[in-house]
Amino acid sequence: MIPVFAFEGRAVAVFGLGGSGFVTAQALVAGGAEVYVWDDNANAREKARAAGLRIENLAAADFSGFRALILSPGVPLTHPAPHWSVVKAREAGIEVIGDVELFCRERRRVAPDAPFVAITGTNGKSTTTALAAHLFRALGFDVQVGGNIGTPILALEPPRHDRVFVIECSSYQIDLAPTLAPSVGVLLNVTPDHLDRHGTMENYAAIKERLVAKAEHAVVGVDDAWCVAIADRLKAAGRDVVEISAAGGLRGEGVLYDGGALYWRGPQGRSLIADLVGIGSLRGAHNGQNAAAAVGALHAIGLDGAGLAKALGSFAGLPHRMEEVGKYGKALLVNDSKATNADAAEKALLSFNNVYWILGGRPKQGGLASLRPLFSRVVKGYLIGEAAKAFAREIGDAFPVAFCDTLEKALPIAALEAQQSPAAEPVVLLSPACASFDQFPDFEKRGDRFREIALSLIASTKH
Repeated sequence: MIPVFAFEGRAVAVFGLGGSGFVTAQALVAGGAEVYVWDDNANAREKARAAGLRIENLAAADFSGFRALILSPGVPLTHPAPHWSVVKAREAGIEVIGDVELFCRERRRVAPDAPFVAITGTNGKSTTTALAAHLFRALGFDVQVGGNIGTPILALEPPRHDRVFVIECSSYQIDLAPTLAPSVGVLLNVTPDHLDRHGTMENYAAIKERLVAKAEHAVVGVDDAWCVAIADRLKAAGRDVVEISAAGGLRGEGVLYDGGALYWRGPQGRSLIADLVGIGSLRGAHNGQNAAAAVGALHAIGLDGAGLAKALGSFAGLPHRMEEVGKYGKALLVNDSKATNADAAEKALLSFNNVYWILGGRPKQGGLASLRPLFSRVVKGYLIGEAAKAFAREIGDAFPVAFCDTLEKALPIAALEAQQSPAAEPVVLLSPACASFDQFPDFEKRGDRFREIALSLIASTKH
């Protein structure tokens, strides 16, 4: 854990006691702050009380006695309306910040030269974060990785000048980190998302821009108009910018993904960094962009080691994101449970041919309409969950479908039919284009179940 001394001897309020909020409160206590915590969830309060934290009903508290409100990123700061705790904090004239901001202050206090790579983007930030951390480790660095990717930032080891921090930041976390100034800021892309929490695309993009605005080095994807404008503003302000592109969009120096390989393009033309063909965890143009961003982050601070190509090849990828579980006969079984909407499923369908597609669950707005141009890649569909009938109507006669209801029924049938196909490498793909909540508590549990069934099928072929 990283003790936070920014409020030593002073009173602060912490609202929200989920994973990051609970750790934040403990970190502030360890740094000598007088910490008052609250969560509307009684179970969260009991867990905090059992850990020795001071419970205080902040709704009835006098905020003028606090120096700051530390807010969980899941709590509305501005839209659709500020949370009542935010209103009280503003009326009292105290700052409202989050755990990433506390990390930034502690880093500046004890190790301002500790390499700090902050990564954001509407899509791909978790894979890019994991990959960048993997590359740093492969080059021999002591690496701490966390933030929005899973481990709360203040649960990591304390900053040191020789310790690299690779941190995924959501727009909610950036909004609560006014002094965020990483060594390297990575902005992958900006597409519509979380507008219920940010109001407009302009506001959402402006929050994303803050991650790179004060970075010593900025790595910016230039495959969408929002990021192109951000890169241009950074350059006009004299900032150091490394562009990345998976769609031929480089205008200056940067990392290009083209034809399955990564290239550095500079004043002398382009030179090969690594061939990604055959690296299952980095299959597809979207992963090409992620890899370009991770390599760009290392390049920005002068790390262009020959070991990068080998390190890219040893990246295992993240669970539930086009995770290649194994082969059942010649059929590749792929867990893409993270694809909870059509836009996410599109990435997987673009990455494979001869697809035996398991899809369905709790449907989201828009259905499958955007995926129709990719239906030619699908040999057969296996429908599960609440969306089955509606999806069957949308698919029509584009490809045959089977109503399977559950993963337990769908995967064995799909695997058997796939490995009997004439294709050299048919793919059984769980990419549901739906939420999981009709049958599973989250996409992780859905993906875990797919993996469990898949490994059982694979094992059955070895007897």
